[in-house]
Amino acid sequence: MKTHMFFIGSDAKVKLIQNMVNYKINLITGDELYKYARQFKVKVSREEAEKIADYVRGRQLNIFDDQARSKAIKDIAKLTSPETAREINRVFVMFAK
Repeated sequence: MKTHMFFIGSDAKVKLIQNMVNYKINLITGDELYKYARQFKVKVSREEAEKIADYVRGRQLNIFDDQARSKAIKDIAKLTSPETAREINRVFVMFAK
């Protein structure tokens, strides 16, 4: 049985991982966001997690783009509070590492 291996360059690997993270962010549910927030010790209520997930879902948000993430955080602050938005930014930054 032959196995085929292929290798991709490090830039392509990084891009693939970024695409996977962004894909997950853009499909996240409020419940999933709430669970991630608890896992990372971020203070977000279930209601806030739902509002944020509703905002993020389907927007094609690229959390690796500082300008796009900054705009999203400003919008999230309007939906919830500046403190919650800062906390969510921490989660986004953790995902982006």
